[in-house]
Amino acid sequence: MTPSARIAAAIDLVAAVDATPRRPADATANDFFRARRYIGGGDRRAVSERAWGVLRQRLRLAWWLSRVRLPDQARFLVLAHLLLVEGMTLEQVDGFFSGQQFAPPPLAAAERQRIGGLAGQPLVSPEMPEHIRLNLPDWALDSFRGRFGDSLPAEAEAMDVAAPLDLRANLLRTTREQAAAALAAEGIETEPTPYSPWGLRIPDRRPVLASKAFADGLVEIQDEGSQLIALLTGARPGMRVADYCAGAAGKTLAVAATMANKGRIVACDVSAPRLEGAVKRLRRAGVDNAERHLLTPGDRWVKRRAGQFDRVLVDAPCTGTGTWRRNPDARLRTTPRDVAELSAKQHDILDTTASLVAKGGRLVYATCSMLPEENAAQVEGFLSRHPEFELVPFATAWAEATDAPAPEVEGPWMQLSPHRHGTDGFFTAVLQRRA
Repeated sequence: MTPSARIAAAIDLVAAVDATPRRPADATANDFFRARRYIGGGDRRAVSERAWGVLRQRLRLAWWLSRVRLPDQARFLVLAHLLLVEGMTLEQVDGFFSGQQFAPPPLAAAERQRIGGLAGQPLVSPEMPEHIRLNLPDWALDSFRGRFGDSLPAEAEAMDVAAPLDLRANLLRTTREQAAAALAAEGIETEPTPYSPWGLRIPDRRPVLASKAFADGLVEIQDEGSQLIALLTGARPGMRVADYCAGAAGKTLAVAATMANKGRIVACDVSAPRLEGAVKRLRRAGVDNAERHLLTPGDRWVKRRAGQFDRVLVDAPCTGTGTWRRNPDARLRTTPRDVAELSAKQHDILDTTASLVAKGGRLVYATCSMLPEENAAQVEGFLSRHPEFELVPFATAWAEATDAPAPEVEGPWMQLSPHRHGTDGFFTAVLQRRA
């Protein structure tokens, strides 16, 4: 593809995302490229990176467009990105918007005059409202300030940077060192993650899914923070474990490895397609101590299994604010109504799963959110309703699980963030039923 064709494709992709505002952008992108198989791998990456750059900076780009009286539409968003983020000149933009084959239509005189007002401007202006300067939705500003205080600008800046690719070495098949060597033999260099004893980090995007190491089940793609949730679950060989919101079983795989395939782990979810998707992953990883259970309305499974599990992991449905650096469109899709609805769901799931925990067993509550109302507030509310549970301090749970250096955290639970820890934003609290 020519540079002009790549720009035109990025405009089309942003427009496709806008056409389905409640659908995750990566799902829309998958359909977009599937319908355009003629776009090669290198071009696909270039188009995706530009479109994702627009989504990442959309709040700021839209603010600038309003200043020059242009609509918040795909064509103008990409134009603004070329000028404000990529640093192109207006003359360069004119050259790419030529109207020739596969190029975007030329700029009309009025378009050129207005968009020209952005040339040479900084992306972040002191005249922007605070939430625009920080690239955060207005509704989330107070919650983020309550979570991060004076470090909010640094955390917001870290959320603007694309996340690295983290892998987890599958201890059922290999060691971290052996997995790194296998990837290096395929030209994929990695470095150990600072906290997870199983983690490997790839600074730039590489075709891991096409590697033999991945096909042989030596590694799984998993953010380091997510790995630490599995670590804090503290599952050991012979235990009975429930992964209550398992999805496609990413944490089930990690927990099964800590159990050395001994004992039993049940992956539960309300989505049959997600659980079906877990089958291939479990087989590739060599997990044979896991079973799946589909949670349905009126299901009596929880009642029948009351008090039977040594560990219950609840990776609760949440706003996903901790993954905004990875899913920049989510900060535009999420609303206060989502927060309220998900908080109510988290409350109910905690109360439901409490009954599954055996005496002396643990309930591990986790989210990929950085909003206090989904994290500390949920745990505090749960403990007030369930005096039969007590909080296990993070330092205690970590020392019991590993002798690796612990991340520095504030409070009695694990709160991870992109700026401070280099991971997605995660929360984990370990709650123990009194014996």
